[in-house]
Order: sequence, then structure tokens, then C-alpha cells
Amino acid sequence: MTALARFLFGRRARLRWIHLILGGALAMPYVLVGSVVVGPVAGDADVFRSLSLQLASFAFGLPLAAVTSLFPLTRPLESGVVRWLCGVAADRLAYGPARTKGEKGRTAAWFTLHLGAGGIIAGMSLAVPPFAAALIALPFVPALRDDRAGLPGVLHHAWALALAPVAGAAMLVALASCAAGCGALLARWAPALLGPSPEDRVAAAEARAADLAVRNRLARELHDSVGHALSAVTLQASAARRLLDIDPEFAREALAAIEDTTRRTVGELDAVLGVLRDGDAPGTAPAPTLAADLDGLLRRTRAGGLRVTATVATDPRALPPLVSREAYRIVQEGLSNALRHGGGQVTVALRVEVLDDQLRITVENPLGEAGGAGGTRAPRPGGGHGLRGIADRARLLGGAAQAGGAGGTWRLHVRLPLRASG
Repeated sequence: MTALARFLFGRRARLRWIHLILGGALAMPYVLVGSVVVGPVAGDADVFRSLSLQLASFAFGLPLAAVTSLFPLTRPLESGVVRWLCGVAADRLAYGPARTKGEKGRTAAWFTLHLGAGGIIAGMSLAVPPFAAALIALPFVPALRDDRAGLPGVLHHAWALALAPVAGAAMLVALASCAAGCGALLARWAPALLGPSPEDRVAAAEARAADLAVRNRLARELHDSVGHALSAVTLQASAARRLLDIDPEFAREALAAIEDTTRRTVGELDAVLGVLRDGDAPGTAPAPTLAADLDGLLRRTRAGGLRVTATVATDPRALPPLVSREAYRIVQEGLSNALRHGGGQVTVALRVEVLDDQLRITVENPLGEAGGAGGTRAPRPGGGHGLRGIADRARLLGGAAQAGGAGGTWRLHVRLPLRASG
């Protein structure tokens, strides 16, 4: 009983009833236009004295409603009302104007259905409650039994007076049942008639995929930039602390490298956060590239004590900009792995060359007991994101990345095709 009462008189049922009454209100101009046509044809200027002529005017007005539903704002407005009053989830409705024939046809069907059902329920809501109230009060108000009240003569019998309140209450329940049933049906059919088309769903899925790709790229940028900076700064600060009294000049170089590293990282962080905030980052620092920033990266890494031998067998300035940018991040992450897992006690060999129309990046360092990216330290818990990011960058450019240890050496090898980049 509680569920039935909630279905008939609950908040959702009341809101859907309001939605139907709004449909009836929207139907009134079309009914008036229909009455102007139906009255002269039927030879009766006063259409509203005849129920049949009223229904004929209503039937004539609904096709007019279907035609006017082609107005571009119809679907967005109807979708918004359905969302708030009928309780349909927002992602199941389309909020843009109907463009294709199928979308326009479904919108016209919905608008006609809304006005048709709304007109009937609105008419019942105006007529039934006063009559039902009169029936409920009939046994207790003698004036209602006067012939001038216009009630049927059968209601003057004693048995009819006894049943009148029951009949009045039943009429109110029937009205609520009709309104709740129509509201539930409209809410069920709304996604099919006002919902997104297959093209809309494909476009929404593509937009979500593009947004996810941007987010993943920003996550990689933050991981590679900030992660490398923290690893380098940690190693540089440690070396400066150890050699402060023994080699002050080296300590000063390490501190200068820390300052340079943090300044550059703050600029890159501002650029990434600018993309997150505004969709672009006008006026912020450009993304680092292999052509412009490799020397600085090697200098800052060596300032922390890591021994790096670099062989660059190609001119980085001749690389496509996209390859140059991604290659810088790959080299940065390769050196970061060596910093994180090996500290400053290992020698890292970096080689950058172009072979077979591919940029090849190789980073090698001794493999420690931990089996990590080199050195004698164990890999940090939760690692592995850097290598995954390298693989993602290479795959997005049509290349490939391989990493692993063999023969006492940890080796990272990345191939980036030059022809597929612009």
C-alpha cells in the first residue's frame, strides 16, 4: 500500500502531473485554432458547448503542434523539462536542436504525445475534482441536492446518497491513477524520443576519449617533469651536503643546478596547470624539446653526481617538433630511472641516433642486485609508471619501447618513426 500511495501521490508523481498540465496548457492555443476551423465547418459558432466539437478541435490542433515542434528550441526545452519534472537521467536526453530527419520526427512525436496526454489529463484535472468534491459533500450539504444544482436525478435516492462519497473518492483516485500512469509512460518513452541519436552517442564517446587522452597526456607530463626534477634535486642536494666541506666549488655547482632545475620545473608546471585551467596556456613556457633542452638536462643531471656519457649521432634540430618534444621526455624519464634506482654511483650511457628513418634512443646502466633500473638501490614501491609512460609516448607516435636487464646491464631502447610525425 505504501508503494502504491507513493506511486499515485508521491513527489515524483506530483511533478509528473505538473508536467502533464504544462502540456495541456501548451495545447490550448492549438485547440483554439482548431475551434476556429471546426466551428464554421460544423455550423456551430460556440464550439465549447459541445464535447464532440471540443474533441474535434483538439484532434485538429495536434497535427499543428507536430509541425511547430520543428522549431530548433523544442527539443532542448522539452529535454530540460523532462529532466527536472519527469526524473529522467540527464545523460539519457539530448539537449541540442534536432538536425536529422529522424531526430525531428522523434521530437515531433514526443511533442504531440506530451500535448495530447497533457490536454486530456489537464481537462480531467479541471473537471473531475469539483464533481468528486460535490459527490463527497452531497449527503452532508442539502443544498447540493436541489434540482437547480444540476446533479443527476438518481443521486436523490437514499442508496445513491450513501454511495456518493465513495464514488467521489474513487473518482479522485482514478484521476490520480491516470495522471501517474501517463506520467510514468512519458518518462519511459522520453529517452527513446528525446534521447541522443547514434551519431550523438558516437560524438559524445569521441569527446570523452579525447578528454581522457588529454588528461593522460597531462598526467605523463607531470610525472616526467616533476618526477625527474624531484629525483635530480634530491641527488644534487645529497651530493652538495656530502661535499660541502671537501669540495665547496662542487657544492656551489650542485646548488646552482638545484635552482635551475626547480625554476624550469615551475615553468613547466605552470604550463600544464594552465592547460587544466583554461584549455591552453598562453604566455607560459613552451614544452622542452631535445633540440633546445638536451644539453641543459645533461648538465643538471651531472651536477648531482650521476656520470652520464652521451652520444648524439644526429642533429636534434632536424627532428620534427613532435618527435623532438617526446624524445626529450623519454630521455628525461630514462635518466630519472637511473637517478631513482641507482643514485649517483652508476654510469649511464645515452645514445641518440637516426637509423632507417627512425629516431633511436638507448639508455644503459649497470644492473644492481635489486634488478631495477640500475645501481645498488632497490626500486621504490609503486614504481613502473615511468616506463609505462615511455611506452605510451612511443606507441602514440607509432614507435615502440623495450626495457629490461640482461648481462648485468639495464637497457632502455625506444624507436620513434620520423615519417609519421608533423
